[in-house]
Amino acid sequence: MTEEVLEAVRQGRPHEVPELLGVLEAAEREALPARLKAIRAEARGWGWEQGERRRRVRHALLVAGAGCHTGAAATASWIGARDLRDRQAPPHQLVLSVLRGRDPRWLGDVAHRLAGRTATAREDYPLIHGLVQRSGCPVPVADGYVHGWVDSVARKRVLGDLTADPQAPVLVPRLFRTAALSDWLVWQDGWVAALAGLPEAGVVTREVLVDGCVARLLRGGSPSEVRFLLELLRALELTEEEEGARTADWAGIAAHAPSASAAHAQAVLGRLAMAGGLSARQLAEVSSSVLFRAEKKLVRAQLVLVGKALRRDAGAAGELLPVVAEVFGHADTALQERALKLVGRHLDGVGPQVRAALADSAAVLLSPAHRAAAVEVFGALPEPEGPGAAYVELLPPPPEPRPLAPAAEGPELVEEVAALLHSFDPDAMDTERALDGLVRAAHDDPDALREALLPLLPGLWWYDGGLLEARHLRGAQLFAAALAGRVGLDELRRPPAAPGRGYCFHERLAHVPLARAREAAFRALTDPLPFLLATPTWRTGGLEPSVLVERLAAYRRLGVRPGTHDMAQALLRVRRTGPGVREAAQAAAALGTAEGGRLAAWLAEGTGFGAVVRTRAEPPRPGAPDAGAGAPDAGARAPDAGAGAPDAGAGAPGRLIEVGTRENLVVRHQFPPAFRPLGRPWTWTGRDGACHCRPGGAGDGLAVLPQDRETLAAWLLPLVSRCADAGERDGALALPALAEGGGEAGPALRLALAYGLGARHAEDRLAAVDALLVLAARGELDAGGLGVDLAELVAVGAVKVNRLADALRTTAASGAYATVWAVLAGALPGLLGGEVPRGTGEILAVAADCAERCGAATRADGAAPVGLAELAARGGSTQLVAQARRLAGALR
Repeated sequence: MTEEVLEAVRQGRPHEVPELLGVLEAAEREALPARLKAIRAEARGWGWEQGERRRRVRHALLVAGAGCHTGAAATASWIGARDLRDRQAPPHQLVLSVLRGRDPRWLGDVAHRLAGRTATAREDYPLIHGLVQRSGCPVPVADGYVHGWVDSVARKRVLGDLTADPQAPVLVPRLFRTAALSDWLVWQDGWVAALAGLPEAGVVTREVLVDGCVARLLRGGSPSEVRFLLELLRALELTEEEEGARTADWAGIAAHAPSASAAHAQAVLGRLAMAGGLSARQLAEVSSSVLFRAEKKLVRAQLVLVGKALRRDAGAAGELLPVVAEVFGHADTALQERALKLVGRHLDGVGPQVRAALADSAAVLLSPAHRAAAVEVFGALPEPEGPGAAYVELLPPPPEPRPLAPAAEGPELVEEVAALLHSFDPDAMDTERALDGLVRAAHDDPDALREALLPLLPGLWWYDGGLLEARHLRGAQLFAAALAGRVGLDELRRPPAAPGRGYCFHERLAHVPLARAREAAFRALTDPLPFLLATPTWRTGGLEPSVLVERLAAYRRLGVRPGTHDMAQALLRVRRTGPGVREAAQAAAALGTAEGGRLAAWLAEGTGFGAVVRTRAEPPRPGAPDAGAGAPDAGARAPDAGAGAPDAGAGAPGRLIEVGTRENLVVRHQFPPAFRPLGRPWTWTGRDGACHCRPGGAGDGLAVLPQDRETLAAWLLPLVSRCADAGERDGALALPALAEGGGEAGPALRLALAYGLGARHAEDRLAAVDALLVLAARGELDAGGLGVDLAELVAVGAVKVNRLADALRTTAASGAYATVWAVLAGALPGLLGGEVPRGTGEILAVAADCAERCGAATRADGAAPVGLAELAARGGSTQLVAQARRLAGALR
């Protein structure tokens, strides 16, 4: 019969297994697991074409193994194994049938072990519940079991009566303690009413539900979770006593929870305060936290509550007004005005010391626009020592370049290579350092290096097999594979294919380190190099010209022939401008070698690829070729759905932003084939897509062309632009590194920065802010030109004003008020010159704040922009008009 069981398993007939197992002796059952494991191992190797067979065999294995194992731990481990499952639910009823007749305590042990398996407990709820019923053991309370119970209740067409569920008294309290609330609980109608009715039926107490909701709100959660919890609290209709008993919890929720939760807690605290349930000190403590929040609605509501409390008890002014004064520093000047008026109404209720402290706060924190009103409230104000004093721009210090550490040796090198071999996306500079170390070690003792590397390779996807193509590996992986014999000499000798015209520039940039690693591996096996020429001096990827001259001199002394790709990469990395370049060129020429002469000529030219940005006045004529079609790379991509195309901004037809890079004949004709596509001319009109790489693909570019950030910025634009107009992520994360790079910081980098400042996601905007501050600190920011670019992108619909306002507000808050004002001074004429875009009031608020703080009226760029006076003269009190008046006042 044992063979019949195994045959049923091999044939994938799980329904036959329980009956066949039932007639086996105990000894026969105990012998089965080892043979079942062999079938299980075999099934793991089946391909997708045997998917249906594998599913049936897995189910049969699951049933047979559950019936054969005698230990509770082994049984639970077998049932919960991930490789015995697929998209279909496991055969729980068959498993229950093979476990019939086992000891109840043993069944309970298995049930709790299965309930504790996070990955499978929810799916296995029917099985676990069946075991609980058979064994009579306590109901498990693990998260997976709780979620499985919710699923089982929710699958009914109409939510069942929880009062009749014997598990409800145990599991309902656990609903609020799981790591995340069940989706069914949050989204299915009927749960709120079903839970709210349990206290009346005596299933659980009100305290269980109320405390569960409140504790969960304190933890935070998704908007849907918060909505469910608030609905349940409202359904329970808490009494004043129940609300008052949880004052500290409401205060914590109001201070730190998401807006919806905080608003509910704020309303509860308001009711308690009006009923005398909060002391003045408690209200002050709560208000101090809430008034610090960014949500204007919450701050406004708290000021109203404090005002009501002061009208009810004027003696509380000494406790409450110092807290209100914290709003004097709020970013919203309208809230500052509200707080000042509230203080003014109740100022007579405080003593001289509190009054003086309030006046000091007003002098330091209030916007200059409210200084006159503050003087009316307090009388003479102290001279400000903060923002209102003589302005000093606070920019971060220019980042100091970090040197790339020398190549590691011995065990340290092996450790670094091991980390790179298992890295999905290794850092380019770490790869450079390790590659140089491998080249040096292969030159000194290739056999010792091979012996040290071989133990690292088993388990890597490319190791267990035959010969590989070099294009499938990169960096340290390719070098190690070559030493291990997994890449043949013929493959390494073959010149790497140049990337075709259909590839975007990020993919073309990635071919350069691949070609260089192939060359380094080939030379290590045939004519070892003592070290690499192109290893960067700095972690930015830059190479000092004097260092390259020293390396070439060492090659001449040793009689070493430089690698073609290594030398080409060294030229692209070497610093071509600044101190010491002329002297390095003379020293290179004096070497008397071909490479020295080549370096001298390269340094003497001193120019890189460059980029051109312009705005076309009219769109292409119907039927005419695209603006980028003349360039070899512009026509291969399908139109992109956004970035900068004329139809991206319906209000401004005919505007088209073009970005291009010039042809570099030296690179095209004198560099190896893998480098030549970098020298082709290129044009991007913002609508031909031009790139479908993931954002991280820009990292290779920073390593290949560290002295040509303007060119890299142009090639990066398709990725950065999609962060603004298509809402994609991470395309702007390379901007800070570009800002720290070498070479010209021109219109392409400026335009990339403008797109980044208008990105949808905060992390991309923050990266653009960092880049802006780096350029400003280095004196390389064309602030006025950046402002013009921003206005242009807003006009074509590529950048939303509210995102731009958020980024510039963040920049200004770092202390760079004059820098941000200079940017906005360039942007406002374009924003206000025609139809004012929606959301411009936020931009004007940032501009007014910066103008007030940096004293823009006394600066060269302090003239009122065109259109501001007309806007300020409009009637009404909208944010747009109010901030226009404020800015106009600051510029007078």
